[in-house]
Amino acid sequence: MSCACTTCHVIVRQGYDSLNPTEECEDDMLDRAWGLEPQSRLSCQAILAQQDLVIEIPRYSINHAKENH
Repeated sequence: MSCACTTCHVIVRQGYDSLNPTEECEDDMLDRAWGLEPQSRLSCQAILAQQDLVIEIPRYSINHAKENH
């Protein structure tokens, strides 16, 4: 929950509007995320409401790429 990397990057496919708005630090970190989409969020920063979400976990993350998987 420190908003210090993008390893928790997710793409919200359903329920995006129920989440809290992004803050500047999250927007800045998302600029570094691989496969960024308009409905991308850092899951460590998203506060859930009483609505179900459907998310997609991108194939790559910064750590995944650095660890040569």
